[in-house]
Amino acid sequence: MTTSNVRNVALEILLQIEKNQAYSNLLLNKMIKKYEVKGKDIGLLTEIVYGTIQRRDTLDYFLAPFLNKSKKLDLWVRILLRLSLYQMVYLDRVPERAIFFEAVEIAKKRGHRGTASLVNGVLRSIQREGVPSLEAIHDQVERLAVETSHPLWLVKRWVEQIGIDETRKMCEINSTPPEQTARVNTLMANREEAIQKLQEEGIESTIGAVSEDAIKAVKGNLANSKAFEEGFFTIQDESSMLVARALGVIKGDRILDSCAAPGGKTTHIAELLQNSGEVHSLDLHEHKIKLINEQVARLKLSNVVTKALDSRNASKYFEPESFDKILVDAPCSGFGVMRRKPDIKYSKQQIDSSRLASIQLEILTEVSSLLKKGGILVYSTCTIDSEENEGVIQSFLQNNKNFVLDNELINTLPKAVHPYVKNGQVQLFPHYFGTDGFFIARLRKQV
Repeated sequence: MTTSNVRNVALEILLQIEKNQAYSNLLLNKMIKKYEVKGKDIGLLTEIVYGTIQRRDTLDYFLAPFLNKSKKLDLWVRILLRLSLYQMVYLDRVPERAIFFEAVEIAKKRGHRGTASLVNGVLRSIQREGVPSLEAIHDQVERLAVETSHPLWLVKRWVEQIGIDETRKMCEINSTPPEQTARVNTLMANREEAIQKLQEEGIESTIGAVSEDAIKAVKGNLANSKAFEEGFFTIQDESSMLVARALGVIKGDRILDSCAAPGGKTTHIAELLQNSGEVHSLDLHEHKIKLINEQVARLKLSNVVTKALDSRNASKYFEPESFDKILVDAPCSGFGVMRRKPDIKYSKQQIDSSRLASIQLEILTEVSSLLKKGGILVYSTCTIDSEENEGVIQSFLQNNKNFVLDNELINTLPKAVHPYVKNGQVQLFPHYFGTDGFFIARLRKQV
């Protein structure tokens, strides 16, 4: 595969994401296999795709003055200009002559001589004149939105919720690549043994920064290792690893994971139970239940029971007060995982948080009747939006006086996150530890 073909594939991926709202991570993996992208070309392709998505609005701001006289552009031409400009501005190691040549070649093949001339002209003009200054945007919130390529409505919302300084830090880290981390299956190995096993395969890793179960990739892909296939660990973000810990699992517990796919938290709970007790793992879709079962089998776990079921109907299937602990890792806007899924920035609308908060509250209310008196209910999301987090918990507690926030949460979590734990709740922003943004609340059902 030539680098020109890499850029062709990148263009095709970005076009499908824009036109069909395809998920970037799933589509990238699919296209790597389809076009048999190998070795260092995978790195270049991934960099171009994710970088162009992450910087989309910034790139459009840079391009705007050079496209004023152009007629309406075909979408593929705009995307070709974006990915070419991304390489010019953000990838120092790529020679500009190569960027120009390959952009023009792609334009010739996909369009015609006029298209190729336009692409060449725009890129040459930018090379001569430079990109416009962001300082020309006088409003600091609007400038932050363009500079970090986040929708203006979202930046305004975050500024209202957490202030301009925290918003800036979060927006800035969202434009950087995430680290790959994994949770060691402690039924099979400890962290040092897992690191050694990976080293024998030529993959460098180190211990994580937050979770006691975590290892972090330094060189190589953890998911492509034999150790992964053999069940020594699960690919998972460190903040996500804290959720199962928050339950305070005790051997023999019967636990419900009400929104379980793809199974990271279910399998963590099962490991903490040391293959004792039961984890009942629910998801709405059969194909997602299959993903959970594959994880369970790979990790050699024997205490997981899966079922395709809408957790809003859980009381029709399970007996009242039949679980010691319940996890609601609720469907959410995903604003905490933008580094891994940058297309989320552009696909979500302001109304989504309100709609999701309603669903989240429905799930919490439904499964709460299944919890034994004195039992623990943990609510978590991978978002940083207060309406979906503290707002949902407040609404639930107002309507369910037999539940209270449980301050024992702090004793279930690693010391590194203790400064952020308040009143049985913790909100981690991505810039705290370089992890995903996550919210966790621990509730106790009163006797």
